[in-house]
Amino acid sequence: MTAARTGSVTPDLTIGVVGPHDLVERVMLMGHGPTPVPSRLVAAAYRDEQEAADKVVRLGSGVDVCLFASPVPYDFARKAGVLTMPATYVPLNGAALQGALLRASLDERFDPSRVSIDVLGRAEVEEAYGEISLGTEQVHLREEAAGPGTLAAFHERLWRRGATTVAMTCVHATAERMEMAGVPTIRVRPTGAAIRSSLQTAALLGAHHRLEESQLVVVLVDVPTLRETPRRVTPRYWRDELKLALHRVLLQEAHRMNASVWPLDDHSYLVIATRGSVTASTEGFRTPPFVERVREELGLAIEVGIGMGRTAHEAENHARAALARSQSSQRAQGFALDRDGRALVPAPRTPPRSQPQAKPKGLEILARLADKLGDQEQPLIVDAENAGKMLGVTPRTARRLLRTLVEEGLAWPLPPNRTPQPGRPRQLYRLIVEKLGPKATTPS
Repeated sequence: MTAARTGSVTPDLTIGVVGPHDLVERVMLMGHGPTPVPSRLVAAAYRDEQEAADKVVRLGSGVDVCLFASPVPYDFARKAGVLTMPATYVPLNGAALQGALLRASLDERFDPSRVSIDVLGRAEVEEAYGEISLGTEQVHLREEAAGPGTLAAFHERLWRRGATTVAMTCVHATAERMEMAGVPTIRVRPTGAAIRSSLQTAALLGAHHRLEESQLVVVLVDVPTLRETPRRVTPRYWRDELKLALHRVLLQEAHRMNASVWPLDDHSYLVIATRGSVTASTEGFRTPPFVERVREELGLAIEVGIGMGRTAHEAENHARAALARSQSSQRAQGFALDRDGRALVPAPRTPPRSQPQAKPKGLEILARLADKLGDQEQPLIVDAENAGKMLGVTPRTARRLLRTLVEEGLAWPLPPNRTPQPGRPRQLYRLIVEKLGPKATTPS
């Protein structure tokens, strides 16, 4: 379900509306009104607030911003760590609560001063009651968001004790449960003004995010192996072959990022991209781009610096400063600087929910390779092609497995084998079979 726009302007912004069916329908209908940015609304309705995170995941990259029908689904989605785009919600304080109190006062069975309220904060409730000259001494609050069952139990317990005359809930599924249990219930619903204001806020958030994603980014890639020093002079043909192979890999990766690559000098490259494309390829600036691919394909260690700025010159200066930081530090963090020249600290990863930890297979792979190579007095040395034949996998998979052994301290990468033959330099790995122990047996 989408809300179409009238006029000659084509909607360029997509807003995902997440909430219960009735509120989503109300927001969609009000979406026909004017917003600061032409936008298209996509409905993502649920039956239970705990489905909010799943609805956001289903929307995925198809929306620029999420608008939640209340603070409750927003809180569930935020805690689940699925909000990868800007998000806001329709507030339920102030006029929304006063509207619920007015409906309660019109029913002779209910006393607005003896109610139970969930989700809303105490300050919000006291302010709303104060504006209509009502006291809150007999108002019972549960400020923390929780599942529908927990909230329903809170309201029902108070009502059956006679402490309240009606329950006021912000959660659609909680209202349904209490109505089935016979507990008098009034839903706190957002006002039309709040919905219109939230639509405008969502449109502005999405437009700002679009502008931020299109910001110019400069990436500098430096290859220490290609630097000439008085003590190390490498054959020209070897350098030329390596530069061609490296340029090819960088072009392939840059194509996926919609970026452009230019060689700067004999040992560095300039990449021009946008913040959105770099964010996607670096997991939100958690891992530097190009590094893993170049290491897997060519066995080379490269250094990367990313810079942003208000001008191309400023972005390049920040990229050079970030590269200097990367070269002077052993850590991968701090390889990107924002437009103010500050280190861009990525958001922490959200820990997976109850995922079993996979058992490391490094020792098993090492044992299989050692068994195939047999007993030798010299160190056991393999490359991706030979390892692939012994393990029954492709050279690309074998290269990844060998990198896993290196990360687990079970193998050591040797300098690339310099041969006059064209193509990728042959990367050799020394297997540290001592880690298997003197009585290690090969798994069957």
